[in-house]
Amino acid sequence: MSTKHNHLASSPSSSVAASVETSNLKNRRLYQVWKGNNKFLFGGRVVFGQDASSLFLTTFLIGGPAITFCIRMLLIMKEEDTLYNHLVLFGGVFLTILDFTFLFMTSGRDPGIIPRNSQLPESDESCHTNSQSMEWVNNKTPNLKLPRVKDVMVNGHTVKVKFCDTCLLYRPPRASHCSICNNCVQKFDHHCPWVGQCIGSRNYPFFIMFISSSTLLCIYVFSFSWVNLLGQQGRLWASMSEDVLSVALITYCFIAVWFVGGLTVFHLYLISTNQTTYENFRYRYDKKENPYTKGIVANFKELSCSKIPNPLINFREWVAEEDDMQDESFTSDLEKGFISSKQKFDMDMGVYGKEGKKVPNILQNLDYNGIDDHLKKKKNAPFEIFVPVDHDLTFSQWRSKVGVDGPDVKP
Repeated sequence: MSTKHNHLASSPSSSVAASVETSNLKNRRLYQVWKGNNKFLFGGRVVFGQDASSLFLTTFLIGGPAITFCIRMLLIMKEEDTLYNHLVLFGGVFLTILDFTFLFMTSGRDPGIIPRNSQLPESDESCHTNSQSMEWVNNKTPNLKLPRVKDVMVNGHTVKVKFCDTCLLYRPPRASHCSICNNCVQKFDHHCPWVGQCIGSRNYPFFIMFISSSTLLCIYVFSFSWVNLLGQQGRLWASMSEDVLSVALITYCFIAVWFVGGLTVFHLYLISTNQTTYENFRYRYDKKENPYTKGIVANFKELSCSKIPNPLINFREWVAEEDDMQDESFTSDLEKGFISSKQKFDMDMGVYGKEGKKVPNILQNLDYNGIDDHLKKKKNAPFEIFVPVDHDLTFSQWRSKVGVDGPDVKP
């Protein structure tokens, strides 16, 4: 009996399975297989959002008037080379470089993306009694009961945290899932289309500096463009007709300062009350107590003096990936083939059935095309589909598909 068992263990079928499983695994960087909608540069060192192309528009809207103002100052310096003109030009260049620096530090930085889970968390019976929510997570394993909402204590206050069906985790307090970038983000504030990135715990300070420096740049260009007009001889209207460039800068900056200036004032209010934009629009802490506020001074100190959190994900680390387990391509063929609605594969987890069994790697290489049509033809004879016409032909087709050479093994 033991001899027969050893023979079966070393059979060609088991060696084929081992070789196929090994060949399907390959090492790749995490950013190359990340399921979010982010865009990466420099080998995963720079992380952008899905709409990172909007940075070109933002760069033009900032750099256009700023460079125009610097060119205007250079033209004035040709006529009157004074220390005042040099200082004004230097101030304009400095604010422009500062503004662009904070812009790219905001857009090209990990905002605080929370790592995804590859499988559902284990059921915790204690959370069933503490949670007031009667809504349960609709997952592929009915035996596992997970509440949609859990209650956690924050600074003596009860805060509800929700389960994320995409990331398969309970979001930490103040975290939320961005539908644009498809990530859960720590202390999620909002997704800013102008910087093409989520604003979260790790780039919020740079976002504040970006909008603040943009406001200062608008005020700076607006003010000194007026000084250039008023410093010219003759009547004001005559000077405006001759210096059209300064008039255009004054008009542009007057309109722009209402947007960036208003946004800066709004976020200063949020900082003073220790809120995020998401919380301000959703929870309305003016109607109920804010569990995060510590007072105006302490709230500003928390933002300006606290250390920026370390990233939770190393997008450059090596991970093992299976060729046929990428996204939805593997599951779509199987689900549309012979798997019923109660036995569909979990696309993200690679499991099936109520017990969450692992999908065998050999089955991933089989061709199930046309089985659905075969089922329709055999409605009156349901058991005939399990009897292949030609065993040898079927197995040889399978071997040629997976690229396995070896002795013929009769099934």
